[in-house]
Amino acid sequence: MKHHEDWIRSHWRPMMAFVYMAIVIFDFIVGPIFWSIIQIYGGSVAIQWSPLTLIAGGVFHAAMSAVLGISAFTRGKEKVESLKSNYNNGHNNDESNWKNDSLM
Repeated sequence: MKHHEDWIRSHWRPMMAFVYMAIVIFDFIVGPIFWSIIQIYGGSVAIQWSPLTLIAGGVFHAAMSAVLGISAFTRGKEKVESLKSNYNNGHNNDESNWKNDSLM
């Protein structure tokens, strides 16, 4: 169970970014194209596609930007602290720590 928890803890930031990217791609590219095709073959062009994430004034995008921005900032601080501690401990030439840390 420990390996599963470590994987989730170390990969939640990229997963959030990919989920947000998939939502944006659907809402601004796939959704409008699919909506237009349905209306063309349905026989009537009634209304234009309205992005679902902009319904509440873009609050979704503001919230996701905050989550991703704060997580990137804290991850940057973690990396700086890790590099400082490695340097202070005399491990500044040890590339194995750098490679293992950059995968998280």
